[in-house]
Amino acid sequence: MLAMDYRGPYRVRVKDKPIPRIEHPRDAIVRVTRSCICGSDLHLYHGMVPDTRVGMTFGHEFCGIVEEVGAEVTNLKAGDHVLVPFNIACGQCHFCQQGLFGNCHESNPQATAVGGIYGYSHTAGGYDGGQAEYARVPYADFGATVIPDWMDPDDAVLLTDVVPTGYQAAEMGGIQKGDTVVVFGAGPVGLMAARSAWLFGAGRVIVFDHIDYRLEFARTFGPAEVYNFKEVDDVVVFMKKTTDGLGADVAIDAVGGDAAGNALQWLFGTKLKLEAGNAIALHWAINSVKKGGIVSIVGVYGPTGNMVPIGNVVNKGLTLRANQASVKRLLPRLIDHVKAGHINPKAMITHRVPLEDVADAYHMFSAKLDGCIKPVLIPNAA
Repeated sequence: MLAMDYRGPYRVRVKDKPIPRIEHPRDAIVRVTRSCICGSDLHLYHGMVPDTRVGMTFGHEFCGIVEEVGAEVTNLKAGDHVLVPFNIACGQCHFCQQGLFGNCHESNPQATAVGGIYGYSHTAGGYDGGQAEYARVPYADFGATVIPDWMDPDDAVLLTDVVPTGYQAAEMGGIQKGDTVVVFGAGPVGLMAARSAWLFGAGRVIVFDHIDYRLEFARTFGPAEVYNFKEVDDVVVFMKKTTDGLGADVAIDAVGGDAAGNALQWLFGTKLKLEAGNAIALHWAINSVKKGGIVSIVGVYGPTGNMVPIGNVVNKGLTLRANQASVKRLLPRLIDHVKAGHINPKAMITHRVPLEDVADAYHMFSAKLDGCIKPVLIPNAA
């Protein structure tokens, strides 16, 4: 089968690899019909994530047709079209029982923090992902979810990560009716966080980024007030002035360690890798939220440390909330929101690219070319 193959930072290609096989009675083999490139895949592509090994296949956002199931998978059958949450979760461990499916204790041998994730380095279990013609789905009897007949597969594939991650960002913000919410990052997760903020009762939503075409998209998709941080003297001062000196009620970091916007952060976090990435968006979130406010973090950072203004967190009485999205927990609500027309995930898809052209797709997405917001890879066999 054809599959994406990682060769090192900024180098990927398509390669012929063996079709995966059932390795456990709870496995399924899925013929991939759609697979997205996620903004967090770019952290891998840029060499930001430790223990990303040459030869790995990325791809944690995919859906496909069930080809084969293991002996213990009784709720799926060959021919079912399923969406596959990016979290690999057993559904049975201590943390899964609490609904913390992003923190499954069984799916990742290094599960001191995150559970298993498809195609996301050996720090997340070393599983191959879905940027391929076929994928092995562990714990398929729990994670894989049959796509409702009425749902467009383009919407379904975005329910595997980007939509629940943005939605959970807003949920963790504890948004109250009329709150001002500031979102850092106008990528797909930031866009969904902005859109979701309204569902929780926000009265004002502000989005910062430095890519103008993404800000224009956020203006209508959110909808949101949008600002290019490169055109603002000081993001924190700006936020204070536009909120009567108080700050936002809720700040969402939808950027993570691959941020832009501060030379010192870039030097230590991106260039020298002395920290877990460039944390300027997190600094802005902490410093621009009001006293007693909530900072919600869904941007991806590596496992090493970052210098953050923890004194400001203490002295302002802030609450920090963060986690990988618990996709399986959120799916019923999100499916309802799609059916009701409250969210339109597929509107974010700007490019459909043949799997064979995966290298071009990564370059386009990484370099923000051709107005790219969300690229979807389509295998030949789809």
